[in-house]
Amino acid sequence: MRWENLGESPSALFGTDVVSRTIDTPEFRGITFHEVRARSIVNRVPGASRMPFEWTVNPYRGCSHACVYCFARKTHSYLDLDTGLGFDSQIVVKVNAPELLRRELTGRRWRGDHIAMGTNVDCYQRAEGRYRLMPGILAALRDHANPFSILTKGTLILRDLELLRQAAAVTDIGISVSVGFLDRELWRTVEPGTPAPDRRLDVVRTLTAHGIPCGVLMAPVIPFLGDSPEQLRATVRAVAEAGAGSVTPLVLHLRPGAREWFMAWLGHHHPQLVRRYEAMYADGAYAPKWYQRRITRQVHELATEYGIGPTRPGAARRIPPPPAPAAARAAETAAEPTQLTLL
Repeated sequence: MRWENLGESPSALFGTDVVSRTIDTPEFRGITFHEVRARSIVNRVPGASRMPFEWTVNPYRGCSHACVYCFARKTHSYLDLDTGLGFDSQIVVKVNAPELLRRELTGRRWRGDHIAMGTNVDCYQRAEGRYRLMPGILAALRDHANPFSILTKGTLILRDLELLRQAAAVTDIGISVSVGFLDRELWRTVEPGTPAPDRRLDVVRTLTAHGIPCGVLMAPVIPFLGDSPEQLRATVRAVAEAGAGSVTPLVLHLRPGAREWFMAWLGHHHPQLVRRYEAMYADGAYAPKWYQRRITRQVHELATEYGIGPTRPGAARRIPPPPAPAAARAAETAAEPTQLTLL
């Protein structure tokens, strides 16, 4: 492995003092941690990005969640690390992230802008259980009353519940949990290192019960595997029952790095779908607009049906019975909204 971005030059991402540890315990078997000291931790999002925020904090690179579709796989190649199994098992840990963030938040040029976390790799992946970087990060944001948001698939966020409550008392925070589908067989193969979808919904339920609003990013909706009307309905219904304040659908997108890994997975597990995917994603990383609009329309209609959205404190959610077939057919012909693209 070559660490091209190590060194003393101003452009270097990390210093030269790297410690690599391979941990042979059941929860980390086969995973190597590369402990580095980052040069900076608050990163500006490139202007061409589709992200709806300008600044991020990412204490880790690589992710043991091992989601086969993860768009961040390409970033591992910047350190000459493998974007396949290497992304899942070679985890870069910025061990100085909390102290570095506290220092950068006091800088003269910092204006207290919103900071997004979990938008590259999950800050509550399994490595966080060992390195405990997020408590220091949350404490720094709390102490500076700096607004932030977190997107995660990890149940470990509940460990930091009290810190989140303290931060919410002094600044704006936003928590989103990623749950794209409920299918356990699909989950086991496409997101093998993550907590099960129902456990993630328990996170939503717990945060909401403690007064911390939580939304669900219904991502990814996977074409031909997780997008049937029955699957969408089951997922939105479960999201509503968990008490989520919002649900935002995002269709699978396949950027370079992730595309090759996902297509290899598809060829192994669902070879009959390879040609359909090649046709659907022939024009680039994103599914056709008509497909995105269809999924967004269906999810938004289901969200309205199940009462997801702003409610009065203590208001119960409406969980109606399934609609009659005629109503379902009428919903299919409704006007098509445009999909919100966050990632």
